[in-house]
Amino acid sequence: MIALQTLFHAIAQAKDEQTLRSHISAEMSEYFSATRGGLFFFAQISLIDSKIQKALQMALSPQHNPVARYLLEHHAPVHEALIVEPKTWKLICPRTDHWHVMAGPIVSNGELVGMVGFTRQQGTPPFDSQNLTDLSALCMHISTWVARRATPTQHLLLQTERLTAREVQIASLVAQGRTNAEISAELWITENSVKQALKRMFRKLEVSSRAHMVAKLSTVSK
Repeated sequence: MIALQTLFHAIAQAKDEQTLRSHISAEMSEYFSATRGGLFFFAQISLIDSKIQKALQMALSPQHNPVARYLLEHHAPVHEALIVEPKTWKLICPRTDHWHVMAGPIVSNGELVGMVGFTRQQGTPPFDSQNLTDLSALCMHISTWVARRATPTQHLLLQTERLTAREVQIASLVAQGRTNAEISAELWITENSVKQALKRMFRKLEVSSRAHMVAKLSTVSK
């Protein structure tokens, strides 16, 4: 049985996101006796295959998944039995390998930037309060890892323009030509939140348009 302290050390020593998603995710799945397990950074979902991307966005959508909604609202680990009745969960997610689900938040600068999720198949014990306590500790270590390993561009932007991690994400999507509605769907926030964020970013950067903002940030990041 893998010790929790061993996982803490592995997270601290991880060199990149790929290490976290593959090796460490597998070790955490073993620790929680999970059928499946995974670590997702929302900003990376747009880089994967479009068909998988669409399915993953639906599965993680707060509008369709009460577990995802709980993470977004509370930034705290949760399993399905805490928020819905068993029969309701089976309607939401009838897959036998997702009979029990537990997820925890990855948070940066007060924003939900990812999640760690585990499932157990039908016929296995549900996740319990001790599992949630252990997952909370793991999520804290992963969130700390994320904060310490922001990209050089993000560090520069945060230092020179005081943009939050979420604002950096929004700026990146604006630079890709995404609309407010598309940004809202990709980052799991409301369209109004995108509009308000852009207003704050315009004030911080002293610009008056999306094009001007992208041009200024491009200059800063060079």
